[in-house]
Amino acid sequence: MIRTPLALVPYLLAAAMVAAGLLWHAGDFVSGVQTSGVAEIGGPFRLTDQNGQVRTDQDFRGRFMLVYFGYTSCPDICPTTLAVMADALAKLHNGARVVPIFITVDPARDTPAVLKAYLKAFGPAFVGLGGSKGSVAAAAKQYRVYYARRPLQGGGYAIDHSNRIYLMGPDGKFVAVYDETLGPDGLADALRKKT
Repeated sequence: MIRTPLALVPYLLAAAMVAAGLLWHAGDFVSGVQTSGVAEIGGPFRLTDQNGQVRTDQDFRGRFMLVYFGYTSCPDICPTTLAVMADALAKLHNGARVVPIFITVDPARDTPAVLKAYLKAFGPAFVGLGGSKGSVAAAAKQYRVYYARRPLQGGGYAIDHSNRIYLMGPDGKFVAVYDETLGPDGLADALRKKT
C-alpha cells in the first residue's frame, strides 16, 4: 500500500497531542516543587555521652554538629561512614568548629563504655550519645532517621537504619545532608563551603 505524506497527518497530529499532554503534565509537576522553606530536621535531644554525662543539643550551640546515627555492632557502613567523617574533619582548617556526633540506635548494647571504646578508633573529637530506648527514639524522630531491629538466623539481631550525615548549624538548625559516598575529600570540600 502506498502512503502519501498527507496520509501521515492524522498520526502526526496524534503524536503532537500526546506530546502536548505530557508537557502540560510535566509543567504541573515542576510547578508543584517547593523551592523555599525550612527542612524539619533536627531538634532538641537529651542523651548520655560516652563519659556518662547528660548532653543536650544546647551543649553544642556555637559549633556546627556533624550528626550520624548508627550502632557499634554494624559490620560495615557505620565504621566506613565514621572513618569518612574523621578523615574529612582532619582535612579542615576550621575542624574545631565542627563536632562529630555519633548517636546509637542500639542503646541496649551501646552503653557509654562501649561507645567510648568504639569511638577511640575515630579520634578524640567524636561525641558518642545514647540513653534509654525512648530518648534515642525521640532523637531519631527529630532527625527523621529510620531504624528497625532485624533478627538474625542463629540468634542475635542487626539494625537496619538510614545512612545520612547531618550538618547542623551553630544555631542548631539543619544546614545540609551528606552520605559516605562523597569520601573524605568530597565531604571536606562540602563542609568548607558550609562552615
